[in-house]
Amino acid sequence: MTMKFSVERADLIKALARTQSVVEKRTPIPILSNILLGANDQQLALCATDMDLEIIDVVPANIGEPGSTTVPAHVLYDIVRKLPEDATINIALNDSKSSVTLTAGRSSYKLGCLPREDFPEMTATKAANSFTVAASTLRNLIDRTRFAMSTEETRYYLNGIYLHMSNDSDGPMLRAVATDGHRLARFQVPLPDGAADMPGVILPRKAVLELRRLLDEAADTIRIDVSEKMVRFTFDHVTLTTKVIDGTFPDYERVIPSNNDKTLDIDPKNFSRAVDRVATVAAEKTRAVKLSIKDQTMTLSASNDNSSAVEEVEVAYSNNAPMDIGFNARYLLDVTQLLEGEHCRLLISDSASPAIVQDNDDPTSLFVLMPMRV
Repeated sequence: MTMKFSVERADLIKALARTQSVVEKRTPIPILSNILLGANDQQLALCATDMDLEIIDVVPANIGEPGSTTVPAHVLYDIVRKLPEDATINIALNDSKSSVTLTAGRSSYKLGCLPREDFPEMTATKAANSFTVAASTLRNLIDRTRFAMSTEETRYYLNGIYLHMSNDSDGPMLRAVATDGHRLARFQVPLPDGAADMPGVILPRKAVLELRRLLDEAADTIRIDVSEKMVRFTFDHVTLTTKVIDGTFPDYERVIPSNNDKTLDIDPKNFSRAVDRVATVAAEKTRAVKLSIKDQTMTLSASNDNSSAVEEVEVAYSNNAPMDIGFNARYLLDVTQLLEGEHCRLLISDSASPAIVQDNDDPTSLFVLMPMRV
């Protein structure tokens, strides 16, 4: 039996946009360049995978004959993208099952296929925990931590976000942590029902970025199924399944200082803009900006060859002792641009110890920055 269906371009282009970005542009395994099309029950399911990450999207379709096959993902996307917006697309699998014919209006294409049986699908493992979170919570969780994910191949277990349960002074929490050794970001919310005793998992960078992209269009609630080797996110008509990083996330609690006794209260917007201006002349390699705190004034400075910049910012400083500390400007900006309140708190100890940054109006997030010699 051959497959035959028609689908509106508007539905197909959205589904392809959501799925085809998983497909690697260059892969030595031909089937991984393809997307799986499954036509059944007046629905078209599209599935793309790189064997570590899988996205499935389901759209309404008019099914003439049910069936499935795989076609080149990026070629199909480019074809559909260039068709008229109001087009109805007809796709039929030829009798030989080696190609499909795609027609829309006066356009006609023939695309080579690979057998559906060769397409690797991720085997569902029994979830240890299933729970739901608000889409806005999951967006925040990713936005507040992803910048700190490492890109170093050697410490592969840092190439993602560590999602786990933690017992805090305010009760059990669902916590996300990312670190690259230079900075650390932590986000937590009260533990959802169903997440108690969940295994700690490291979500890989690619899965995190794909999930965040999909969440822009997500409805209110996301279902999360967690097992020791896989995590599945389900919302609307989309399912994203990812393998987790097989490694042990370090004991990050040890690098969060608990005795930083010098407190700076500062307007994060003013601080961020001042860092950005001063960093214009910072050395390209280090991006170092020096913070000199005395009385109720912070002086930011940077220099490089024959150039230098200085700017003063008002702060509320809890200590009488003057203090100098240096940071990578980009790391400072990554954090301060996330702070939405009118005041943030910088907790420091000395010029060689990690500093904590917190939004006074948002207890869900905490950031740790390693200082630099300046």
